[in-house]
Amino acid sequence: MPELPEVEVVRRGLDQWVVGRAIDRVDVYHERAVRRHIMGASDLAARLRGQTFVAAVRRGKYLWFPLSDGEHALVAHLGMSGQLLVQPHDHPDEVHLRVRIRFHDHGNELRFVDQRTFGGLALEGLVRAEYGIAVPASIAHIARDPFDEHFDDERFIRDLRHRRTGIKRALLDQSLISGVGNIYADEALWRARLHYAKATDSMTRAQTLTLLNRIRDVMREALDQGGTSFDSLYVDVNGRSGYFERGLNVYG
Repeated sequence: MPELPEVEVVRRGLDQWVVGRAIDRVDVYHERAVRRHIMGASDLAARLRGQTFVAAVRRGKYLWFPLSDGEHALVAHLGMSGQLLVQPHDHPDEVHLRVRIRFHDHGNELRFVDQRTFGGLALEGLVRAEYGIAVPASIAHIARDPFDEHFDDERFIRDLRHRRTGIKRALLDQSLISGVGNIYADEALWRARLHYAKATDSMTRAQTLTLLNRIRDVMREALDQGGTSFDSLYVDVNGRSGYFERGLNVYG
């Protein structure tokens, strides 16, 4: 599953290519791709028509597009193999194309492609979370990620010590810190010289701050290289792979 750097690479591309554009038409080719939208494909398509993507937002591994009605967002779950691609109209359809979004300006369209169909799109209401920020209801419980301006290092240190589990398992808990998965947990722990099973309640403040800094370091480096692409499934909106796999020290 893509982690923070891979999702951020996609978010940046979508911020460039689809934000500010009004939706003309939505075509759903596989019902499973919109299974999280309980009212079904036709309802999703009808409610998106005429809306404008006002932003591309990410928290951890989660991505969404607030809409111009000010009350809803299109939430994108990439799952194991989901891709959001920006393609010209005349570009051949991908084998695993699930949803197509066309815009009023007749420019490049947005396509959701998903080989394994574990991902999907859903329209959700926005709720006010901490600091008054509007987030989709399904994401309100997800912790802030270490690049969030409101991420509280001291709160993380305190909450980590209360988990009473192994440090890697705690890092994978998206209600404690979001965006960290197996790849970057392994790399950050190796850089911080910490064993994955070290008890969280034995972590000192200095060790925890060092670990946070190593998490940020490794993720920044991954972002600079377009993320980690082990195969053709992890790509940016233009279909390009990232190259951070070459910089991995221990994962795999």
